Amino acid sequence: MNLLFWNNNSVKIDEVTKRKEKTELIDVRTPNEFRSGHIGYAKNVPLNKIARFTTNKEHEIYVICQSGMRSKQAAKILRSNGYDAKSVRGGMNRWNGPVRKGK
Repeated sequence: MNLLFWNNNSVKIDEVTKRKEKTELIDVRTPNEFRSGHIGYAKNVPLNKIARFTTNKEHEIYVICQSGMRSKQAAKILRSNGYDAKSVRGGMNRWNGPVRKGK
C-alpha cells in the first residue's frame, strides 16, 4: 500500500455523500467549471482565492476540484491556515451523484 496516497489528508468520493452536519464542501474549480455542473451544497471558492477563505474552524472541510490535483493544493493551504481540510480523491471525475448547473 502506498502510504503517501492513503493518509488523513484526503477522503474517497463516497465520503461526500455521508456528509456530516459540520462538514463543508468547497469546490475550488473556476466559476465557469462550477457553473457547468457541481454538487448542490458545494460552495465555489476558486483555488486562486482559497488563501483568503474563512469559515468556522470547528467545521471539517472537504475540498473538491475536477480530478483531485487542485483540491490537494487547496486543502494544504487551508490546513496551514488552521482548518481541518481534506481533499476529495478523484474529484468530480469520480462523482456519480446529481449535479446542479449554474451558481
